[in-house]
Parts: sequence; C-alpha cells; structure tokens
Amino acid sequence: MSSIRALSRRAALAIGIAAALGGAQGALAQGKEVTIAYQQIAGPMIAAMSSGSIEKATGYKIHWRQFESGAKVATAMTSGDVQIGVIGSSPLAAAVSRGVELQLFWILDDINEAEALVVRNGSGIAKPADLKGKKLGVPFVSTTHFHAMYALEQWGIKPSELQVLNMQPNQIAAAWERGDIDAAFVWDPALGRIKQSGKVLITSGELSRKGKATFDGMAVQKKWGEANAEFMARFVKALAEADAAFRANPAAWDAASPQVKAIAAKIGGEPRDIADAVKLYAYPTAEQQASPAWLGGGKDGGAAKALKFTAEFLKEQKRIDAVAPDYSLFVTSKYVEAALKLKQAP
Repeated sequence: MSSIRALSRRAALAIGIAAALGGAQGALAQGKEVTIAYQQIAGPMIAAMSSGSIEKATGYKIHWRQFESGAKVATAMTSGDVQIGVIGSSPLAAAVSRGVELQLFWILDDINEAEALVVRNGSGIAKPADLKGKKLGVPFVSTTHFHAMYALEQWGIKPSELQVLNMQPNQIAAAWERGDIDAAFVWDPALGRIKQSGKVLITSGELSRKGKATFDGMAVQKKWGEANAEFMARFVKALAEADAAFRANPAAWDAASPQVKAIAAKIGGEPRDIADAVKLYAYPTAEQQASPAWLGGGKDGGAAKALKFTAEFLKEQKRIDAVAPDYSLFVTSKYVEAALKLKQAP
C-alpha cells in the first residue's frame, strides 16, 4: 500500500487523469453509479449536493444516504453498501486500524468551533471541576468523544469521576430537554439546540490548538476509488468549488440565502442556526489540502498524524486492539492533485 505515496506514481496518475479529462464529457461511462454517505454537518457540500451540481460535474448517478454518525458510516463502508462517506477523524481512525481499506481523500472541514462541550443551565456546572459526578452525553468513537476525553485529561479529571454516556446527537438533544444529562459534547444541529439553554465550556477549536486536531473528512473504499479515478478527480473539483464559493462571500450565506435554506431542508434545523453553524467550520483550499498541513507529507502530514493520535486514544479506550505503524497509508492526496491539474487545464 505504501506505493500510493510515491511521488512518481502520484504525478503519473495526476497527469493521466488530467489528460483523460481533457476529452469529451462523454468519456464517462454511461450508467455509472455511486452511493455516498453524508451526515448532519452543515457546510458547502450539502448545498452542492442539493443543487445537483456534483452529479452534473461527475456524470455519475449518486445515491445520497444520510447517517447519524461517522461510526455508522464506517459500518456501511465496511459492508460495501457505501463507496464514499463523510466521516470524522475518530471513526475513520477506528475503521482503518481494524483493517478496513479506506482512504481519506478530502478534508470536508476543519471542525474548529463547530463542536463544543456545553453544560446545561441549572446543572450546577460553572467550571470544569464541577463535571465530577455529572452525566456527560457524547457519541462514542466520534471526534467529540476523542476531544471530550482529551479535555478531561487537560483538566485532570478521570473519566470514572463522571458518567460518560454513549448517545447519538438526536438522543442528546432529547435527553437535554428532559434534563436527563448535565453536559454534552456534540455538533450541529444538536449543538445549536442545547446552546439555547446552556453555555459552552470548551470548543474543539481550543482543544485542537492544544495539539490534537479533529476534522471531518471524506473517505473512499480504496479499490473503488482507484477504479473510478476520473470520477474522483471531478468529485474533488466540485467539492473544492463549493468551498471556494463559500469562502468568497461567507456573509451571503445568511438565513434567507438559497444555500442555507437548502442545507436546512436536507439535514434539519432552523436556517438561522444553520447559517451560524456553517461559519464555525474552516474549509481548507485544495492547495492547502494537498500540502503536508493536511493530506500530503506522508507520515508527517497533518491528517496522518491526527489519525495516529486518535488511534492511540481509541486503543486506550479499548475500542481498537492495535495502532497501525503508518497512517499515511490511509491518506491520499492524489485525487486533489489530479483535480488541481484539471483546474489548471486550458
């Protein structure tokens, strides 16, 4: 698998794909289909998905399936039901550590401030130490689970000193409103709901700056991606263009905008909350993604190191049996590089 990182191989693939894409749109085989998993994560990709622009750009029929968590996406990808999926760094680390042949090929978002640990008003929690003896809801094997445990470590609190409950986002929102839990570490739209009657104790952005980053990515079944390289390049280009449209004018993505309304219709939530949520994430450019800061750089690349840190955490939590020696095997920049070649083509 290490050969996928070789520069000559990547360059050859990028040039080959760019040349192939220089031909007619009809070069895409008729009847090609793919199933792509997405989650309730507000962002430019959901707007592009809703508009049909991704199908138009790739020529493939896409079956979009919504999942509640990255762990469930990983299960669907392992079974072969889904070829491409939106998945957080934690469930991705868990899957590849167990031997599932997935490759991270796109950073959907740098989670930044879009995930947070919130404490409920009236719970009696004013500072981190007050979490002791309380009930904390979090989706296990998720990016928020990883950061929840990292936060407790930073504060000198043992997980055994509070009740850490495995709950999906929708369950968290319902339990919060009933008063069944005192705190939660989650993402939107559940995050927006619980913020209305709680306060943020710490965000994923703050924890990432302490040294252990999290992100939402897009992974592909390795063999499927290699067999559909032309689609992958066009897909990445469409994702990059969607992100660029947002970065060019974030203020235009307000509650009344068609993009935000489309996202709300697809994943749920109020448009005003969606408009706020989209702006909490950071969206790296394709050039940034190809660099060692994210997908490039081999073992020392940002994404590979983040997956390794996360896998070490999961092993400590007894969620996986072993940590892989090299997580760059599960990260590839070749499709981004191919998309950039396509972008530069006359």
